[in-house]
Amino acid sequence: MTSKRRFALDLSPLRRRDFRLVYTAAGVSSFGSMITYVTIPFQLKQMTGDPLTVGLLGVVELAPLLFMAFVGGALADYMDRRKLVFWAEAALAGLTALLLLNALVGTPKVWVLFVIAGLAAAVDGIHRPAMDAMMPRLAPAEEMAAVGSLNSLRWQIAQIAGPTLAGLMIANFDVAWVFAFDLATFAVALVCFGLVRAVAPPEAAERPSLRSVVEGIRYARSRPELIGTYLVDVNAMFFAFPVALYPWVADKYGGASVLGLFYAALAVGSLLVTVTSGWTARVHRHGLAVLLAAGAWGLGIVLFGLAGSLWLALLGLVVAGASDMISGLFRGVIWNQTIPDHLRGRLAGIEMLSYLTGPMLGQTRAGLSARWWGYSGAVVWGGVLCVAGTGALAAALPAFLRYDGREGLARKQAEEAARAAELAALRPAGAPTPA
Repeated sequence: MTSKRRFALDLSPLRRRDFRLVYTAAGVSSFGSMITYVTIPFQLKQMTGDPLTVGLLGVVELAPLLFMAFVGGALADYMDRRKLVFWAEAALAGLTALLLLNALVGTPKVWVLFVIAGLAAAVDGIHRPAMDAMMPRLAPAEEMAAVGSLNSLRWQIAQIAGPTLAGLMIANFDVAWVFAFDLATFAVALVCFGLVRAVAPPEAAERPSLRSVVEGIRYARSRPELIGTYLVDVNAMFFAFPVALYPWVADKYGGASVLGLFYAALAVGSLLVTVTSGWTARVHRHGLAVLLAAGAWGLGIVLFGLAGSLWLALLGLVVAGASDMISGLFRGVIWNQTIPDHLRGRLAGIEMLSYLTGPMLGQTRAGLSARWWGYSGAVVWGGVLCVAGTGALAAALPAFLRYDGREGLARKQAEEAARAAELAALRPAGAPTPA
């Protein structure tokens, strides 16, 4: 194998029809959603001028998410996952329409933005676990690293193009046009999701209940490598997620016209890793890789906060984005290669809490810290605390530090073989084996 092919992005999952449809739908939807993601904090800044108010968006989003992620995970293990994703997309489209109406009235209401943000987080608690649980069913286990890289690629394209376009639109047009554009992308996504074949729940799927949710939590607690992925990411995002301060930091370098560049710079770093991600399939110390990447994320954020020029600030975010991508790739491989399918939805709900709780609370932390230390100080100290916390977690989680992906994959295969044997013993004589 040539050196070029070792590092090239693996496109194998795109040969599969349903994966292509889901990939296209998610890519278009993500692109539009990233435009709105940039616009809401900017609109709040224009309306209130208070960084804490912008930061409180994370708290408003977290409250419904804490409940709905468990509900969504349990539903994803019991229902057709494609239908769950389709109707969640439709609900998010409806909420975007409300953002458009709020922007069109004479005086937009701040409370409307917060209510819609909370409702969107609740719907996301249904959408993401179903989507995350559906993806491993659209490609074989040996292609999960490639699936992770491709999913990251679509996110990165959305995160580069979406915020860049949002910055241009915000600087030149009313925000209503931004929300209208996002609404149009949902129409495309819904058509694609509608063409995907049903993704049936696992055999003998357990009806959603408190008992089924607790079963998922117990399984997660029994796996030190899963606990490690959750804690390391929460630590990194809580202390070093500076997005709530972007509108103020942008004022230092040119205002709204450069705001989108900050969002895009993180995605550029991620993209550089993704397009050269062929090497990740040959790394087996996944826990160590996640820890090193989380520490590097913190260092990139420190550089962003200390920068005295726009190009250096963007470089810090590129470094941070690349590091976060490496962490995300290996966390995704740990999840997708080792969790049994009948638990995948519930564990996806827990994963969702881990990778969204940190950023949501991190926004509030950044807003509060900015009142005490200023915008740059809040960013720099957050990065320093992220690095220190990552080191502490490495010392406290030796099993995660030593985790080898080959052992995890072998355990999943053994668990699924044991479950198949158990279900076969319960199946009536002569009954066909489910596909």
